[in-house]
Amino acid sequence: MTDGKPLNKTSLRGFPLPPMADGDKDSKGRLLVLAGSRDVPGAALLAATAGMRSGAGKLQIATGETVATQLGVAMPEAKVVGLPEGADGSLADAALPRIIDLARDADAIVAGPGMEANGLCAKIASVLLATDAKLAIDAALLHELEPVDDVPDPVALLLPHAGELASLLDRDEEDVESDPIGNGLRAADRYKSIVLVKGVTSHVVTPDGDVWTYRGGASGLGVSGSGDVLAGIVGGLLARGGEPLNALLWAVWLHGQAGSRLAKKIGPIGFLARELADEIPALLSR
Repeated sequence: MTDGKPLNKTSLRGFPLPPMADGDKDSKGRLLVLAGSRDVPGAALLAATAGMRSGAGKLQIATGETVATQLGVAMPEAKVVGLPEGADGSLADAALPRIIDLARDADAIVAGPGMEANGLCAKIASVLLATDAKLAIDAALLHELEPVDDVPDPVALLLPHAGELASLLDRDEEDVESDPIGNGLRAADRYKSIVLVKGVTSHVVTPDGDVWTYRGGASGLGVSGSGDVLAGIVGGLLARGGEPLNALLWAVWLHGQAGSRLAKKIGPIGFLARELADEIPALLSR
């Protein structure tokens, strides 16, 4: 397969988001962002900001204890929970009970951006998959997932780039790049999840074999932190009550369109990932 159904504003009409309604912060959804580390604290900030810009009402960030205070100051809208760390800055085993408690209170979870990979990641992924929250998994946690047996509905949204997809499938990255849709479908079936295969051209694939292809965006989207923003958009739309497939399709389009708008304002390259989130509210209102 060389292409999927086109992902654009017209096709999104068949995948509506929840209406924008009045109400307090709880009525707009509770988002948990499990992200960041001592070396990459900004990933949590990027994802969290994008989640709020996408309409989430209540935000919690769980990150390493050495950077939690700084993130709390940078993101005053959030409750920030500092988790125990090991000597290398990755999360320690003692963090797991607190993660479980936080996950139980969330409507949607974004997990993985900026986290350090270690043996705990597999346990974190397992406990998050067991919660009732809608779940988007990115970055470090993608390397530690276990295949999922047959289930009636997709268990999560997976957001891999080519290297992470190769890790999910135990393949070479070159093999993945030569057939992104085929390998995305393999991952969707293996993990019973909806998969976004990220790239210059991105593809959303489902365990049922459906494929959508997005060809928009801008060259400047290929920059540090861009994927963290995309993950946050997904989380914000999920927290608002979006169906997982609908939320992912919209997030890919919103992320790409935000890049296009910045390319016109600033230039085709040189804009920053942190600037993408500010474009989202206006795009949602169109």
